[in-house]
Amino acid sequence: MIKHKKELESCLKNLCLSGMRLYYEELARTAEEQTLRYEEYLLELVLKECEVRHNKRIARLLRDSKLPLEKNFDTFELKRLPLKLQHQVKALRDGSFVDRRENILAFGNPGSGKTHLLCALGLDLVHQNRRVLYTTSSLLVQELLIAKRDLELPKILKKLARFDVVIIDDFGYVQQTREEMEVLFTLMNYRYEQGSIMITSNLPFSKWESIFKDPMTTAAAIDRLVHHSIILEMNIPSYRMEAAKQGKKGKA
Repeated sequence: MIKHKKELESCLKNLCLSGMRLYYEELARTAEEQTLRYEEYLLELVLKECEVRHNKRIARLLRDSKLPLEKNFDTFELKRLPLKLQHQVKALRDGSFVDRRENILAFGNPGSGKTHLLCALGLDLVHQNRRVLYTTSSLLVQELLIAKRDLELPKILKKLARFDVVIIDDFGYVQQTREEMEVLFTLMNYRYEQGSIMITSNLPFSKWESIFKDPMTTAAAIDRLVHHSIILEMNIPSYRMEAAKQGKKGKA
């Protein structure tokens, strides 16, 4: 019996069936107690293997996404949003916009919850087995510039193309040079109709020329983003300011 157990575990290890290896004894006891047929026991074992693999993949996708895990829908105050925006958000949570390669553009004042909302959507997408990447605009631009300097820009663009969604936070928040915005436009052009981009920005389109430095590039960037997009207008009071006011009232 011990010999068979070692041989079985060795085979399961070689076949990378870690779920089966972890649960086969427990399920065997359950099968004996409930007098399950061999096929039923095998099915339960295979289901456990699928569950373990799924959980490992989600954990890997979460690590790769670089999303802040605390910014999820459990901690997001959806009721702060206007009713129309609440309906938009609920519709987005099924992830079908990714299949249509649509972009999500969240505009609003600082503290309105743009970043939290898009991160929460991103976490939902990861749990739907989709590849998501979260980054800030300034960090992404620096990575693209380094790749361009090292003649590896096509390589990093292909790497980013493997993600179903790229979330770019604080778009236009930090003023950048013409060369910096050129590489960002290159990315947007590369992903056009190939994959979704989700952007947060404090600046309306009318002020995007200050980002791209050139009217033609600005128009081209907006055209590519808006062509297949859903715009979230988050013109609501800052939740940080509201929290500060509540804190002052509490102290009073």
